[in-house]
Amino acid sequence: MNAFTGAFWRSGDPGFADAATARVFNRRLPSRRPAAVLRAADVADVAEGVRLAAAEGWRVAVRSGGHSWAAWSLREDTLLIDLALFTGMSYDPTDATVTVGPAVRGGLDLDPYLAGHGRFFPVGHSPSVGMGGFLLQGGIGWNCRGWGWAAESLVSMEVVTAAGEVVRCSETENADLFWAARGSGPGFFGVVTAFRLRTRPRFRELTRSAYVFPSELAAEVLSWYHVARHDLPASVELAAVGCTPPGSDAPVLTVDAVSFDGGPASLAALDSCPVVARASARTVAEPVDFAELQAEQLRGNPENHRYAADNAFLSGSASELVPALVPAFTELPTPRTFTVLGDFTPLVARRPPDMAVSLQTDLYFAAYAIGTTPADDVLSRAWLDRTMSRLEPHSAGCYLGDSDLAVRADRIMSDAAWSTFRRIRAARDPEGRFPGYLGDPAQ
Repeated sequence: MNAFTGAFWRSGDPGFADAATARVFNRRLPSRRPAAVLRAADVADVAEGVRLAAAEGWRVAVRSGGHSWAAWSLREDTLLIDLALFTGMSYDPTDATVTVGPAVRGGLDLDPYLAGHGRFFPVGHSPSVGMGGFLLQGGIGWNCRGWGWAAESLVSMEVVTAAGEVVRCSETENADLFWAARGSGPGFFGVVTAFRLRTRPRFRELTRSAYVFPSELAAEVLSWYHVARHDLPASVELAAVGCTPPGSDAPVLTVDAVSFDGGPASLAALDSCPVVARASARTVAEPVDFAELQAEQLRGNPENHRYAADNAFLSGSASELVPALVPAFTELPTPRTFTVLGDFTPLVARRPPDMAVSLQTDLYFAAYAIGTTPADDVLSRAWLDRTMSRLEPHSAGCYLGDSDLAVRADRIMSDAAWSTFRRIRAARDPEGRFPGYLGDPAQ
């Protein structure tokens, strides 16, 4: 018997099947299954689990929030360490940091907790995303455009290494692990059991503008968007969104902007769209609650659905990009499918710090095909393949959080970062205890 405080199942045990897929958000489940599951109760359980995996000849897979589209935590011949019980949160007013467990949900748990202290952290847009996977993949959170990657605000971590040791990692302690954790995502060769994060003062006001255009105007709107995005200050989160409104069968293109403490003046550039008078609906510089924004995200990312996602960091002129983008916003495979074109101009201009997450251009495209049946899976995959094929000539790589490398290989780091990552991984996990990426990072 193993001396675990938490629950442990081997394949074939009663409850194993449910434990293996518990909290996997995407109902498009792969056939992969682990050899055993440990629902760890504490750090000692995690360390003992890593040592047990070595003794059994298993590799180690990790589940934090279970929100990855590719279900990274489901791997063959592994011990799946499920961190569902790691939901602690502790705020330190002396330095305005918060320590969180990897299963803490950014929008549903951390944000209301920090609001009680008058603080904010740029959590993931979908409120149910766990902090573990979000931070390890770099973290495209609220206003990443202006505030940067969420991983930039990571102060330190508690990590169980491939050797089963519990260590602290920061810029000055185990700095190699700290560098690798910020952006390597499911390829990280350790189990992070706690994150200490630098928070920011909570915003005083949110102001929103949104313009809804019929799909036949997509080319004109996207061409304008390509230029107008540069006129918005870094306090504004900006996106062009393709979706099908409830009760309709016709996709629309929405230009949506939220200003954090910038007020109406920060959104004035959006009025310059040459076809603004033909918008079917407008919200112009109106106050909005963060809770309302999160509720919209929950509706847009429903549970118990089947997801296929992909993305690309794009570069190029409007004349090059817009023809490739228009079908992605106007020809959606299912009623719930949506696409996003975000602007990262201020982020790229200031150059983020050296860390594993190292690919970014000033435009980010992501597509989320959402269905309810296996037949929808076929439609979604074919549509994603066509969409990404059109964009590939303009792509610099992808963001791990919205990718499935087992379906489409792509770059996930700069060449220099990938070389550094491989060197650290070879030194820290020479036996390959952690299985790395599903599919080919195509570096």
